[in-house]
Amino acid sequence: MNILVLCTGNSARSILLEAILNDLGGGRVQAYSAGSKPAGAVHPQSLKLLEEMDHDTSDARSKSWDEFAGRDAPEMDMVITVCGSAAGETCPVWPGAPVRTHWGVEDPAALPEDDWEDGFRAAYDKLRARAEALLKFPVETMEPGTLKATLDRIGRA
Repeated sequence: MNILVLCTGNSARSILLEAILNDLGGGRVQAYSAGSKPAGAVHPQSLKLLEEMDHDTSDARSKSWDEFAGRDAPEMDMVITVCGSAAGETCPVWPGAPVRTHWGVEDPAALPEDDWEDGFRAAYDKLRARAEALLKFPVETMEPGTLKATLDRIGRA
């Protein structure tokens, strides 16, 4: 099951959730992340926190969602937005018919540098809890309507 995590800059929240899903998913899911207006670099605090939490960051990069709208892109089963602006933007047409949901999380990169450690950790913890909740379900076999309702319920928690 392929999951695309979107945020405008693709430097913090979407990068965090991509790493979390790939690690916790144990091969059940393949997560990717992208942004509508990518920052061009992963936020240094994202990398620091992911490394502290033993996530592999070797492939982490800020990239455009256009990479996932092309003919050669992997077909997405789910698209999860994690910031308010990406949720309201007009997204490209994705190959297939992915289920879409919004899991809004405050932007830790917008905080003063002195608050990054706590802010990024809070975002990580919230995203990890949502990923854990999602992966308790048989997402690979759920009907799209049931999957959508489950994703939306997790995002409101």
